[in-house]
Amino acid sequence: MKYIAWFDEIGKDDVLLVGGKNASLGELYQNLSSIVRVPYGFAITTNAYKYFIEKAGIKEKIDMLLEKIDAKDVKKLMAAGGEIRNMIENSPMPSDLENEIMKAYERLEEIYGKNVDVAVRSSATTEDMPTASFAGQQDTFLNVRKKDLMEKVVKCFSSLFTDRAIAYRIHNGIPHTNAFLSIGVQKMVRADKAAAGVMFTLDPESGFRDVIYITGVWGLGEALVKGIVTPDEFYVFKGTMHDYRPIISKKLGKKEKMFVYGKEGIELKNVEATSKFVLNDDEIMELAKMGYEIEKHYGMPMDIEWAKDGIDGKIYIVQARPETVHSKKVAFYKYRLLEKGEALLKGMAIGDKIGSGKARIIFDVGDEFEEGDVLVTDMTDPDWEPLMKKAAAIITNKGGRTCHAAIISRELGIPAVIGTGNATSVLKDGMEVTVDCSEGIGIVYKGKLKYEVEELSLKKLETKTKIMMNVAIPEKAFMQSMLPNDGVGLAREEFIISSYIGVHPLALIEYEKLKESNDEKIKEIVKKIDEITRGYDDKKQFFIDRLAMGIATIAAAFYPKDVIVRFSDFKTNEYASLLGGNLYEPEESNPMLGWRGASRYYDEKFMPAFGLECEAIKKVRDEMGLKNVKVMIPFCRTSEEGRRVIKIMEKFGLERNSIEIYVMCEVPSNVIMAEEFAKIFDGFSIGSNDLTQLTLGLDRDSSLVAHLFDERNEAVKRMVANVIKVAKKYGRKIGICGQAPSDYPEFAEFLVENGIDSISLNPDSVIKMMNIVAEKEKSLG
Repeated sequence: MKYIAWFDEIGKDDVLLVGGKNASLGELYQNLSSIVRVPYGFAITTNAYKYFIEKAGIKEKIDMLLEKIDAKDVKKLMAAGGEIRNMIENSPMPSDLENEIMKAYERLEEIYGKNVDVAVRSSATTEDMPTASFAGQQDTFLNVRKKDLMEKVVKCFSSLFTDRAIAYRIHNGIPHTNAFLSIGVQKMVRADKAAAGVMFTLDPESGFRDVIYITGVWGLGEALVKGIVTPDEFYVFKGTMHDYRPIISKKLGKKEKMFVYGKEGIELKNVEATSKFVLNDDEIMELAKMGYEIEKHYGMPMDIEWAKDGIDGKIYIVQARPETVHSKKVAFYKYRLLEKGEALLKGMAIGDKIGSGKARIIFDVGDEFEEGDVLVTDMTDPDWEPLMKKAAAIITNKGGRTCHAAIISRELGIPAVIGTGNATSVLKDGMEVTVDCSEGIGIVYKGKLKYEVEELSLKKLETKTKIMMNVAIPEKAFMQSMLPNDGVGLAREEFIISSYIGVHPLALIEYEKLKESNDEKIKEIVKKIDEITRGYDDKKQFFIDRLAMGIATIAAAFYPKDVIVRFSDFKTNEYASLLGGNLYEPEESNPMLGWRGASRYYDEKFMPAFGLECEAIKKVRDEMGLKNVKVMIPFCRTSEEGRRVIKIMEKFGLERNSIEIYVMCEVPSNVIMAEEFAKIFDGFSIGSNDLTQLTLGLDRDSSLVAHLFDERNEAVKRMVANVIKVAKKYGRKIGICGQAPSDYPEFAEFLVENGIDSISLNPDSVIKMMNIVAEKEKSLG
């Protein structure tokens, strides 16, 4: 009977002998040792467990207690589990089995030195399976020495019957008689002197398969497993990782506590909050490549535990199991209200979802607001975005279909009713409301009403007209990319800047100068900059890195399809709302028509800030290999402005012949002088919101003239038709990224009739519009 099996003797087919965890470690040790480091060790086999139970004479009593357990009766389950564990832990270890285990340990001593520290890990036959991970149900003991080894072995045996393990088997229909335990005894990685963490070979939130997700903490991994600290987080894009360094996201965790070796195994200690990541970029890439090779070997997404040894400085894999818990089935839905209630308000519907919750009347972004509340306010601006991300729905007094609240709610996929006129006075703080945008008109009902959600087909329809997406929030890009699409027609930089950075770029560029000021207000700005840019001595690099990672996340999600990134299009009042912005932004009576877009980029006052945007794009393309990123210049009033901006781009490393450059067509001059713009740019993207506003002479944010704002107006349609005609004449690409096609199917049909190349939509409109376009193209032959 085999009681001991070394890692180089076992593999993935030996689960019944050594359990899922040990089988996986042996598989890695035997097949991937040239790439993946696995600390050496041995498995105490399931034969040893069976022999121990048999010699103790307790098998029948264990079976009898298990037969009587009802998982719903928690007290009885706990009592039975406790009795079984107590029986096991008070049973003597057979001397012949103890001798074999100690001989194996002594062999480890020959390799690693006397009294070698080991991890004693439970490895059940019912864990780490493709259909049920079972992770964490049994116990693991770290920093175990020779004198304590046998005690921990017996405790591992008893942990087959932890309350959570018993309940898990019942819920998953796994007979207790099929569950046996092996134990891994493995050289400890001295993570107590370095770091440890977890790696998934997919995005665990969305199930997106093309990234490696890594988390890490200082010290032993227990601090992460127990949720005691906020870890560092890293994403690496698989698509270009073998030729570039596509670390598309890095988030610094607080990590104010860590587990280290103590007198009794391990202990938790406080550590000074650090501005350093637990891994440098070389280590992130090394670890990601290990994860990639492990996934490739197993042919499925994997959940992997890693540890860095603080003595030899190397990274090791200490566990690898199939990922089964976090990946989600990707689906999209149609919302339908099932009952009617008292209609309290009406306004413009943004999106087509339904949401409900407690109404919170908020006039200041610092007011208390909980996840799942309904945000009720006068109007929003970029400062409100972190709060808006928590909302179940949004209701405003003011605004039209293209105001800030409308745009952001679409990006977040949150239902919103805009321009109600009096929401903050009609609704009472704390009252339950339902926000219904499913019928095209935004209605706010009293109380929580029932509704249903229908899953939509994600089948991609083939259309000559490309159906692209408007994307701005990097965190949503992985999920949104799973909708049928032909790429991203508009990725807005300003949303990334406000959410990921939050500081005016000129304040970062002039950080050292600001530090010398004695002005108390400026001192406070400097203090806040220090908090936001923790870990960065070079504040300019903070801007470049954060913007680059936001863009790269979107680009990776849709790779290799085109992702057209629009340079920042903040207006002066929006730039002023960023930290330090009031130091650099003038006051304008009409910012919508003022210093925005192209006119900023070549202005000596703003040019250095535009340079940071160019460097971020260059980093995404040249260092991360995401060549699918194109750029677009907004609000370019004259062809001469276009030429000047392109020269500035070249000055900051974006060579004209190395990247496609588009121009927004949103000013009447873009249409009137379309032939001149076509000689400079690779393509046009029609911004129907501004083009309608400027063609009809409207303030699009004014509810007083909102009824006149209509892209279907004949003057606007003639503008659109003319620019499409010129683009075709010069062989330039032409698309639209405005709101009109999402709201008006007949406008989308008009665009198809005129031969537009692409229609870029908000994600909630993609499937509906794909069907409309397909039908129209069919009718046109």
